[in-house]
Amino acid sequence: MRHQILSKVILVIVFLASVQFTFAQRTFQLQTKPELVISGTSTLHDWSMPSSTATGTMSAVESGGKLTAINSMKITMPAESIKSGKRGMDKKAYEALKTDKHKNVEFTLNSATKSGNTWTLNGTFNIAGVSKSVSLKAQESSSGGVISLKGDYSFKLSDYKITPPVALMGTVKTGDAVKMTFDVKFK
Repeated sequence: MRHQILSKVILVIVFLASVQFTFAQRTFQLQTKPELVISGTSTLHDWSMPSSTATGTMSAVESGGKLTAINSMKITMPAESIKSGKRGMDKKAYEALKTDKHKNVEFTLNSATKSGNTWTLNGTFNIAGVSKSVSLKAQESSSGGVISLKGDYSFKLSDYKITPPVALMGTVKTGDAVKMTFDVKFK
């Protein structure tokens, strides 16, 4: 009788240990060269400013190559890493983003839920020193042990107390509505 109870206790401990190992939380690092693009309009032409510079971590639970839970995430992009290819436009953008005082654009996750391969990421964006609660949709995919989250976030510059840049004595005006698209990979 005592041997049977001991055997059952050991079996339960082995089972619980294997479940914990299978669904273990781990920390993922943002891989180099993320795809981050800010795009918008102006009275002259549409524009985009890509960046492939950011750092970040994600604490998540993975099972079978897919995420089952995301518990934390923080991504930091240097604000002056976005480049239009036109020095004058970059300068105006950096002035609008107040990069002399606010060097980074940051996203910090508060909670995440999953439906199929689509995550709803609720968190805080800090842009130009202003923090706003946001809800983002991101598609998850994986390949070779790398987890990719791809989506976009549309917002108004004025939401972050950013005055849309103007050029040529006010004849060229940037639109207030912009979109940030992202494809970030974690390993």
